[in-house]
Amino acid sequence: MMQLKFGTGGALRRVQLGNALSAFGSGFTLPYMFIYVDQVRGQGSLAATMVFTLFALAALAVLPFAGRSIDRYGPRPVLLSGCAMAAVGAFAFGQAQSTAGLLLSVFLFGGGVTTCQPALATMIVRSSTAATRSHAFALQFTLVNLGMGIGALVGGQIVDVAEPASLTRLFTIEALTYLGLALVTGTAKLLDERGAGPGPVPVTDDRQPSGLRTLAGDKAMLNLLVLAALIFFTCYGQYESGVAAFATTTVHTAPSTLGLAIGANAVTIVVLQMMMVRITAKRRRTTAMAATGVVWLGAWGMALLAGLIRGEAALATAAIVSIYVLFGIGESMLAPTLGPIVADLAPTRLLGTYNSAFSLVKQTATAVGPAFGVLLVGSGTWPLYLAAMAGSTLLIIVMALRLRGHLTPAQDNAERPAPVTVPVRELQTAA
Repeated sequence: MMQLKFGTGGALRRVQLGNALSAFGSGFTLPYMFIYVDQVRGQGSLAATMVFTLFALAALAVLPFAGRSIDRYGPRPVLLSGCAMAAVGAFAFGQAQSTAGLLLSVFLFGGGVTTCQPALATMIVRSSTAATRSHAFALQFTLVNLGMGIGALVGGQIVDVAEPASLTRLFTIEALTYLGLALVTGTAKLLDERGAGPGPVPVTDDRQPSGLRTLAGDKAMLNLLVLAALIFFTCYGQYESGVAAFATTTVHTAPSTLGLAIGANAVTIVVLQMMMVRITAKRRRTTAMAATGVVWLGAWGMALLAGLIRGEAALATAAIVSIYVLFGIGESMLAPTLGPIVADLAPTRLLGTYNSAFSLVKQTATAVGPAFGVLLVGSGTWPLYLAAMAGSTLLIIVMALRLRGHLTPAQDNAERPAPVTVPVRELQTAA
C-alpha cells in the first residue's frame, strides 16, 4: 500500500533519501564555514562574510540556467551536474588556504547546492501524484530538518579550531554526501520514465513563449513568488540570525539555551508534520498560509514579551523557546502547501523554470533576511526590528488571502482529488 499513498514507491524513497543526504551535508558544514574562514584559515571576518555572500549569490548565476536545463533535458542530468559541482566545490573549499581559492571554491559549492534544489523538487513532482504530492513535500521538509539537525550535531563533534585538518575532513565528508546523493537519487526512475506521466518537453518550438515570458505573465505565480519572498525573509531568514542575535544580545540568552530553542523548533516540526498534512489536506492552501502568518504573529509577540521582561531570566528564556516552537508550527503548515502550489501552477514543459524561480526567490530572501535582522538588532533598535517583522507577517496574511483570487479551486485544494485507482497487480507488488 506504500505505493498508493506516496506515489511511485521506490523512486520517491530514493528522492527523499537524497533530500536527507543533502540536508545532512548542509547542516554538517554551513554552521562552521565562518569559523573555518575566519579562525582556521586566518582570513578574517570580512573574508568570511564575502564567502557567505558569494555562496548565496551563486544562486543568481546558476538557477536561471538550471530551470531551462530541467525543462529541456529533465531533472536527472541537472541533479548530477549540481552534485558534481557541489562535491568539487566542497572538497576544494576544505583544501583552499587563500582568499581567492576560498571564494572560487565556495562559488562552485554554492552553485552546485542551489542547482540541486529545483532538480530535487521536480523529481518529487514526477515521482508523486496530485493526490500524494502534499505528503511528499511534507515528508521532504521533515527529512530536511532531521538531516540538518543531525548533520550539525555530528559536525560539531568533529570540528576543532586548533586542528585545521578536522575542518578539511568536514568538507571532504560533505563532498562525499553529494556523491552519495548522485548515486542514490540520480538513478531513480521517475513517472515520466515509466510511461505513467508526462515527461519533460524540449523547448524548441519558437512559436511557444519562452519560460521567463510565460512566468512573467502568470499573475498567480508572481503573487506566489512575492508571498514566498515575504515568508522566507520573515521566518527562515531570521530565526538563525536576527532572532538569534536578539536573544543573545538583547535578552542575554545563553548560547546553550539558544541551541535548545533551535532544537525545539526541529522537534516541533518532526512531531507535528504528518498531523499538519492531514489537517491541511481538508482546507484551502491559502488558508493554511494565512494561518501560518497568524501563528508567526504570536511568535513576534513572544519576542516582544522577551524584550520587555529580559530582566526575568527564566520567563524571558521561556519566551525565546516559545518563539522557535511557534515558528515550527507555522513551518509545518507551510510544507504541504508551497511546493504543491508551484507544481500545480507550472505548465508541464516549464516545471523546471517555475521550480528554479521559486528556489531563486527563496535563496535571495534567506540571504537578505539575516543582514537586515542583524543590522537592526546590532544597532540597538530591536523594537524597530520586531515591528518590521510583525508588519511583514501581517503582509503574509494579506498576500495569502489575496492569492486565493488568482488560483483555481484545484490549485487551492478547494476540490478534493478523485481517489487513485491502482491495478490489483500493482497493489500486490507494492504490498
